[in-house]
Amino acid sequence: MAKTEEIHLELSGHQVRVSNPNKLYFPQAGITKLELVEYYVAVAEGAIRGVARRPMILKRYVNGVEAEPFFQKRVDKKRPAWIETATFTFPSGRVAEEITVNNTAQLVYVVNLGCIDLNPHAIRAENMENPDELRIDLDPVPGVPWSQIVEVARVAREVLGDYGLVGWPKTSGSRGVHVWVRIAPNWPFKLVRKAGLALAREVARRAPAIATAKWWKEERHGVFVDYNQNARDRTTASAYSVRPTPDARVSMPLSWDDFFVANPLDFTLRTVPALFAARGDAHAGIDQAVGSIDELLELADRQGELEEPTAKKPAPKQKLPVITVAQAKLKPDALAGLERWKARHPTVAARLAPEDVLVDTNRGRATAWYRIRINLKNVPASERPGAEPPDPDYDPKTEYGDGPHEG
Repeated sequence: MAKTEEIHLELSGHQVRVSNPNKLYFPQAGITKLELVEYYVAVAEGAIRGVARRPMILKRYVNGVEAEPFFQKRVDKKRPAWIETATFTFPSGRVAEEITVNNTAQLVYVVNLGCIDLNPHAIRAENMENPDELRIDLDPVPGVPWSQIVEVARVAREVLGDYGLVGWPKTSGSRGVHVWVRIAPNWPFKLVRKAGLALAREVARRAPAIATAKWWKEERHGVFVDYNQNARDRTTASAYSVRPTPDARVSMPLSWDDFFVANPLDFTLRTVPALFAARGDAHAGIDQAVGSIDELLELADRQGELEEPTAKKPAPKQKLPVITVAQAKLKPDALAGLERWKARHPTVAARLAPEDVLVDTNRGRATAWYRIRINLKNVPASERPGAEPPDPDYDPKTEYGDGPHEG
């Protein structure tokens, strides 16, 4: 059997192994694993600023972006001595020893495992109960243009300023926008999330036509201000993360002035290193802009009872006509099921707005699975098709993948 190809890089005083350097990770763009490694080395100062001392879940694309990733919470027992970890406690009470990235060697180590983007928690290793980051995730429903997302971000910035906080914007590298806020680590997750919900509601109050804080996806319109990214178990792609898009798009930190005129398509693995070398990190000052959420917590108290997104929470008071049409292990299979449903119901399909097609990504034991639902609110009751067995009809309980392996 042929020996696996590998190279070794001298980084941060350590020899770092990179296996399968010529493996194609982004087939459409022709980008290899080694190019991904070289990208992260080029932007390491900024990327490490976004993840330093933060435990992270490893989202591993060992076969590139066109294959499904798997999630690894616990760091491998067999690892270099220079890898640092922190023990994270999940809401269930279970714990996991997760990796932290504090230098370029550690950064390349996780990239070699198949991590295309970096997904840290909002806490630091020295204080695992109190986040030091308030996260605002602006998530557009289908069909919302970039210009509308920018306007919602503008409102979010105003709200933050009114409540004594500084927001730092970055493109998500996907469809939305992230605004990160450094806060003193004086409040537990529950109160940080409460502050995030208060902010989301205030953004929606000021811009009701374009923003929403509604938890139920079928009730949303415009841009959802996703406050639940502040929950204990949530992780989000960090600054300079390459995202699993065909063009290897980057979650790009920007100044507000640059953000307001930016085109997110301009920031990719192949364009960002030159921008970083020429302009530096637009978020270089984020760790010095530490604020308090006390005023947001006071706002939350004035707003009243929290809306808690839990599995036990009852459905909206006015039950919406939502049906499930597909459940699949792989997203393309779920989307193919949607197209078959549309072919069976062409008149109904023609009445659907983009936001009426609800694509849910659900976390399984180690990988994601996908569900597609249809909101028939725009279809007259007399024309609504009845519920059918989902096609395909995947049972997520069967999802037990192989153990982790190297990319």
